[in-house]
Amino acid sequence: MTNITKVVSSASSAPEEPKLKFSDLGISASILEILKKLNLEDPTPIQQKTIPTAITGQDVIGIAQTGTGKTFAYGIPMLQRIGASKGQGLVIAPTRELAAQVEESLKKLGQALGLRTALLIGGDPFDRQLFLLRKKPHVVVATPGRLIDHLKRRTFKLDQINTLVLDEADMMLDMGFAPQVQEILKQAPTERQTLLFSATMPAAIVKIAATFMKLPVSIEVAPSGTTAEQVDQEIFIINGEERLEHLIKILTKYTGSVLVFVRTKHGVKNLTQKLQSLGYKADEIHSNLSLGRRKTALANFKSGKTRILIATDVAARGLDIKDIELVVNYNLPDNSEDYVHRIGRTGRAGHLGKAITFATAHEQREIRNIEKLINKSIKITEFVKFARESSPSVGGRSKRKSFRGNSSSRGNSSFRGAARGARPSSGFAGRRGPAANRFRRQGHTKTPV
Repeated sequence: MTNITKVVSSASSAPEEPKLKFSDLGISASILEILKKLNLEDPTPIQQKTIPTAITGQDVIGIAQTGTGKTFAYGIPMLQRIGASKGQGLVIAPTRELAAQVEESLKKLGQALGLRTALLIGGDPFDRQLFLLRKKPHVVVATPGRLIDHLKRRTFKLDQINTLVLDEADMMLDMGFAPQVQEILKQAPTERQTLLFSATMPAAIVKIAATFMKLPVSIEVAPSGTTAEQVDQEIFIINGEERLEHLIKILTKYTGSVLVFVRTKHGVKNLTQKLQSLGYKADEIHSNLSLGRRKTALANFKSGKTRILIATDVAARGLDIKDIELVVNYNLPDNSEDYVHRIGRTGRAGHLGKAITFATAHEQREIRNIEKLINKSIKITEFVKFARESSPSVGGRSKRKSFRGNSSSRGNSSFRGAARGARPSSGFAGRRGPAANRFRRQGHTKTPV
């Protein structure tokens, strides 16, 4: 199996590393000028650690908290590499919303340099995508399902790909996506750079990733599963039938924008209708909605036209929505990793955030799994007593454990000079050349996202 070089840089690491500027990272002058126009001078920790390594062409596994600038951490090296080698970049993302967001970010970074992009996602007209592909894009951003559609129809080939990125890589390599990703990788050139990024990267997923990477460097700015320090987390232990009552109390206390995660699409629709009937400006987003409806719901939420967005986990991965005051987990997620991504929608880019999770008295094991993953205790407020829990003891008797305390708490035009030192060339401009599914870990049927 491929060896992995591991680089860990976290708040607990000593001594403290010097703070660098983007200009210290080996980035070309043309890209530095764009960053300056975007008022970006200081890289985030994941950008500082990743960019110099990725610029050299090495394969990278990047792990950092949500909201820390991972898109530019791989986007800057990818554009610089493409400008130097005249290859093509491919970014694969698990959801339509994340793919669209990634493409928009890359446009900000490279459009002034002549960058052309194509977005290949389900729900978007095929003819429009064919038009974009005929223009020979420098970077293609896609969801796995729609990308495979184009590969099967031979409307797009991967023979020019020299940089391949899996965004939210742990989800991309999970059981529901693995066959699709493997099919894509088989058609991609073996001589390529592969970059993987996520906030959570279980060891089993890293092992899978290493099989199609060449001597990857694993860069952990924070251990896998680490949540942003700016997010104040709390769990409410409640009766399941009282979720709506508690949510309404919370919506009265918090006056900013609120993102509510519900486990099922039916649950999302039902809760949205209830809140709307009570006069709240609420909208829904899930995979049963058309792409247009999903875009509208996100746009209204971002602009403040809608205060409350009710969502399935389609909105948990990677979406960058500014100034979300509160995330509510109306239901616990299906797996602990999704908890990290859900609450990562608040407390982004150094801002403060709040995350409240509803759990029932019988979900102690799920809570412990989350705390184990994030390596910290979460404040728990009990509106009902935790259920008594039995565990084996000497002599075959049961040893009972109970968490006490009502309402108590515990725990606290051309792409010129993109390559550093490269001779002026035509770069991006004028160059010629050639819906994702989510698999629930319990074994449920795949759900298109």
